Amino acid sequence: MKKITIDPITRLEGHGKIEIFLNEEGNVENAYFQVPELRGFEKFCEGRAAEEMPRITPRLCGVCPWAHHLASAKCLDNLYKMELTPAAKKLRELSYSIYHFYDKLLHFYYLGGPDFVVGPQAPAAERNILGVIGKVGLDTGKEVIKHYRLAREVLELIGGKAIHPVCGLPGGMSRPITEEERKDIVKRAKQFVDFGLFSLKLFDGLVLKNKEYLDLVTGDIYYMKTYYMGLVDKDNKVNFYEGDIRVVGPQGNEFVKFKPDEYLEHIEEHVEPWTYLKFPYLKKIGWKGFTEGGDSSIYRVAPLARLNAAEGMATPKAQEAYEKMYEVLGGKPAHNTLAFHWARLIEMLYSAERSLELAEDKETASPDVRTIPTETPTEGVGVVEAPRGTLFHHYWTDKEGIITKVNLIVATGNNNAAICMSVKKAAEKLIKGGKVSDGLLNMVEMAFRAYDPCLACATHSLPGQMPLEINIHYKDKNLVKTLRR
Repeated sequence: MKKITIDPITRLEGHGKIEIFLNEEGNVENAYFQVPELRGFEKFCEGRAAEEMPRITPRLCGVCPWAHHLASAKCLDNLYKMELTPAAKKLRELSYSIYHFYDKLLHFYYLGGPDFVVGPQAPAAERNILGVIGKVGLDTGKEVIKHYRLAREVLELIGGKAIHPVCGLPGGMSRPITEEERKDIVKRAKQFVDFGLFSLKLFDGLVLKNKEYLDLVTGDIYYMKTYYMGLVDKDNKVNFYEGDIRVVGPQGNEFVKFKPDEYLEHIEEHVEPWTYLKFPYLKKIGWKGFTEGGDSSIYRVAPLARLNAAEGMATPKAQEAYEKMYEVLGGKPAHNTLAFHWARLIEMLYSAERSLELAEDKETASPDVRTIPTETPTEGVGVVEAPRGTLFHHYWTDKEGIITKVNLIVATGNNNAAICMSVKKAAEKLIKGGKVSDGLLNMVEMAFRAYDPCLACATHSLPGQMPLEINIHYKDKNLVKTLRR
C-alpha cells in the first residue's frame, strides 16, 4: 500500500499533517488529518489564581487571543456571579466585533483566499498574499493592509495590546474609552462596512461568476451533511458575544437549544490514538464514528455553521448577503464546505455593521465599566463564538479562587471530526489511479482550510501525558525494536 504524506500542511495556525493511503489500484483507501503537537493548557492552568486566566489563555496562540480572552473574562463573570454594566458589555462586544472583522480579513486575503483568487492548482509559490495582490491589483492590496492596520489600532486602544489583550476583568473592563476615541472608532467602523461590502463584491466577481470555481463550491467534492452549532440572540440571529447555543440537524430543523452552562448535558468527547485532538459529538445521539447525516452525532461550527444554525443576521446589509448566499446554494442548511469562505465574508460585513452600531451608541463610552466581585467562587462557564466556531471555557476553583480544574472545548476541536471527514472525502474524490500532483494535494488541503483551523489551543491529551516512542534500527535500517511509554 502506497502512502502520501502532506507535511506540513499550510496556511493555518499550528502544526499538522495529512497521511493518505492508496490501495493497489491507486485509489484512496484511507486518509488521516493528524495533529502531532501538544500544548496541554488545561493542565498547567491548575493552581493559578482565577483572575490570571484572561491573561494566560490568550497565549494559547496569536491568531484567536481575543476569543480566549473574552471567553475567559465571561467565565470569571459567571464564576463570581457578576452582572456587567451596560457600558462594559457594549465595550466588550465592540472590541470583539472589530476583532472578528480583523480576523476574517486576515483569513480571506492571506490564508483561504489565495486558493480562489490565484487558483487552486496555481504554482505553490503564487498561492499567497503576494499572488492575491498580483491578481486583484496593488491598490486593493494597499486597502487590505490599511484596514488590517485600522482594526489593529482599535484593538490595541481598547485591549491594551492588539494581540494579547489585557482589558477583560471579572465584572467588566480595565478602562473605558473616551468620547473622542468613540467618535474615532465610528469613523473607522464606517470604513470597515465599506470594505466588507467591497470584499463580498470581490468574491462575487472572482468566484461566483467563475463557473469552474462555483462548480467547486457547489459540487460533491466538498459536500457533507452534518449538524450545525452556533450562538444566537433572542431572535435566533447570529451573535458572536452572547446568547443561547442552537443546534440544527442536516435538514435544518432545531435539534436542541441550550444555555452555555448546560453544555456538558449536550456535548461529549471521543478520543482516537492517532491525534492529540479530541472529537466532540452530540451526547444525546452518541458516538457513531466518522459518519455523516442525521444518524451521526458529528456537528460543525464556524461561519457557515453559525449561519445554518441561525435564522438570519442581525444587521441589514449582512442579512441581504445572507439571503443571496442561500439562494445561490439552494436553500438552508447549506452543506457545501467551501461555502465557509463565503459565510466568513458575510460575517465580516456583519461584524463591521455591529461595530458601527455599538460605536455610535454613546453609552459605550460611559466610564461605568466595572463591578467589583464579592461572591465566593466555585465554578463558572464562559462561551463566545470564536472566528473558528463555538468556544467553551469552564473553570472550577477552591474558595480562595485558585483553579482546580479547567475544561476547554475550542472551535477547531468542535470541528475536528468534520475536518477529518472532509479531508478524506476530498482525497477520495480527487486522487484516482495513483495520479497525484501538487495542485491536487492543495485541493485536498482546501478541505481543511475552509474551517480555518487553529491547532495550538485545540491539542489536549487524555490523560495529559505525551507518549514517547523509540525505534531501534540495525545499520541496514531494518527495525529491531520499538519502545513506547
